[in-house]
Amino acid sequence: MLLILDGAAVRKALAMSDAIPAMADALRRYSEGVVTQPLRSILRPPSGSEIFASMPSHVAGHGFGLKAIMLKPDNAARGLPSHVGVVVVFDPETGYPLATLDGSALTGIRTAAVSAAATRALARPDAGDLAIIGAGVQARSHLEAMHLVRELRRVRVYSRSKDRAELLAKHAAGQLGIDVEVTGSAAEAVRGADLVCTTTSSKEPVLDAADLAEGVHVNAIGASTRDARELPSEAVARASVFVDSRESALAESTDVGAPIAEGLLSADQVTEVGDVLLGRHPGRSSAGQITLFKSLGMAAQDVVAGFLTVRAATESGTGVRVAYQLETGDH
Repeated sequence: MLLILDGAAVRKALAMSDAIPAMADALRRYSEGVVTQPLRSILRPPSGSEIFASMPSHVAGHGFGLKAIMLKPDNAARGLPSHVGVVVVFDPETGYPLATLDGSALTGIRTAAVSAAATRALARPDAGDLAIIGAGVQARSHLEAMHLVRELRRVRVYSRSKDRAELLAKHAAGQLGIDVEVTGSAAEAVRGADLVCTTTSSKEPVLDAADLAEGVHVNAIGASTRDARELPSEAVARASVFVDSRESALAESTDVGAPIAEGLLSADQVTEVGDVLLGRHPGRSSAGQITLFKSLGMAAQDVVAGFLTVRAATESGTGVRVAYQLETGDH
């Protein structure tokens, strides 16, 4: 039986409160070495602006899965997500596809849940002045996720589109009961903040190093390809740098790779959050320390989130089920 979960079904089945501990588990398993996955395979046709990425993974205790995702920048003008695709998880016993899940919806939840797990591990316990740069799907998801791991006393948002920022503020008030202040610049949004989430598609840094207050924790999640970045090298060099995967960050992230190339940071200073969660690294060492979580996302997170969503959807009867016509015997 194949379970098909569209975006609405994924969002119904996968609660952020359940996704956060599951993503902490995925980070731990990766750093433990019980995840098998290659770097992403990315196709960039010479014509057009779209990108296609394929990401298989096996996670011990869960099983095999595959994420196939497309970046379609022109979708924004259509009112559609820019990242579209599917996550497929496979039956551990038979190997048949167990479920196909909407990749955009799953990514929206699990990415913010990973940031929340990192925030819980790295941010100051009293952090609650949140700045969000960007006002899209990930901005909304990150607001919900940060709300679950820290008591927010102030929230500011900046987006190049003031209309989108105001829609985010309206959503926050109506759905989460949180007041959000729309600011006129990124610098104004992050001034004095002790939590910052950058959720943009920018090709150039959206903040200056001097904008970051002492003791701030930054989740930088928007720049997921080598031609994009959100942070200047000087800002990264000021911080203790944590990632979900050192292999991916060192190979694919300009936010991490640029300061290394410039001699402002060494690869040895890049630590996996999973090592903090496993107790192998102390994480934050002082109240004034700046911590940075650079997230690229990885297939293991999608696989763990996929299996979790399938279990919840099965229990609630959510989704569409299609029976396999199996052929058995000799031919």
